[in-house]
Amino acid sequence: MKLLLLNHIQNARDSLRANRMRTFLTISGVAIGIASIVAILSLATGASQIVANQVDEAGGTIAVIRPGAPAAGSMNDLVNQQAHGTITTSTITLSDAAHIATLPTVEAVAPIIVLHANITSNEDAVNQGVVVGSSESLLDISGVKVSMGSFDTTNENIITIGMQLSIDLFGTENSLGKTLTIRGQEFRVGGVMERQHNPMNFNGFDFNAIALLSKDQILRLNPTAQIQQVNVKVDSIANLDATVIKLNKDLLARHGGEQDFSVLVGDSIAEPTSQLFLIIAGVTATIAGISLFVGGIGIMNIMLVNVAERTREIGIRKALGATHSDIIWQFLIESLLMSLIGGIIGGLGGLALAFIISLFLAFDPVITWQAALVAVGTASIIGIIFGLYPAARAARKNPIESLKQQS
Repeated sequence: MKLLLLNHIQNARDSLRANRMRTFLTISGVAIGIASIVAILSLATGASQIVANQVDEAGGTIAVIRPGAPAAGSMNDLVNQQAHGTITTSTITLSDAAHIATLPTVEAVAPIIVLHANITSNEDAVNQGVVVGSSESLLDISGVKVSMGSFDTTNENIITIGMQLSIDLFGTENSLGKTLTIRGQEFRVGGVMERQHNPMNFNGFDFNAIALLSKDQILRLNPTAQIQQVNVKVDSIANLDATVIKLNKDLLARHGGEQDFSVLVGDSIAEPTSQLFLIIAGVTATIAGISLFVGGIGIMNIMLVNVAERTREIGIRKALGATHSDIIWQFLIESLLMSLIGGIIGGLGGLALAFIISLFLAFDPVITWQAALVAVGTASIIGIIFGLYPAARAARKNPIESLKQQS
């Protein structure tokens, strides 16, 4: 059996070498489809791990409170958790945040209020900019520093902005002392945050592009604004679990026994972002799979041509005692070999493409054994599915009629 299999592989290799251009074009169709899928999955995995890595870098001492009961997470829920402005009702209050700050194991608390408003200066404007209201603890918990000036919460006319927003509004990174307007109110820039190389984080906004105010300032802009998230930093990882239990218990009592909030830690904080990226990747990979389907049709087409061209060879093999299964395996292995070569080339090409694309992004692709398994497994399935019909057609040929075929 082993010798027969090696013989089939040898025959398949000789057949592919005999038609190099045809083989190259067929393999290319599979390789392009596999490369697209592998590149998408590698980039999506890299993007989904960004937030998880940020939580790990904080030493595992962060808990995040978000409005809404814990849920399995539909597509709409995932999108809503990424866009703070879409949350219609939040029952988390500043009073809740103040109570959390009194817990002995809590080191810092940062309630987050987000508004979307036009931000204008004398030089330019940013439509639907992101305005965040919070405390100075937000910067500490998120690991963000103010590179110029400071985050001043004592003066209602002072604002801190991200470096990219500074460039967009004033054409310079150093905009200290310049004036901008939000909803008819003027603010003087008192601080510019250092540039963040990773725009994605567990807060759901890009620090490079936000205007940061205190809680009181943002409530003056919109008195009905709601808290979309509360970041809590615990004094040590050893106290995290006990603090989470205490948070749940106290908030449940303060909310009349209604579980209308979620306390998240560890990977759960990053889960909405990760799931959203994976869903997007899944949809994109499905679209890319169309090219793989076309590659499979190319394999079937070429195999049918091979069967037609080698009808006499089939007749001779049958006359010498080859069984139906021998003929099927001969052509199926040929189809599988083309597909696997395309899968390997496509897998390597997809990883190279992912790294090239990542040069223009804020994150690196992640190489996993799942990506390699997808490349090889998908290629094998394509080779078998699209090679089965030509192989079966070859096996059904009448040996006498086949021998009459002129070579």
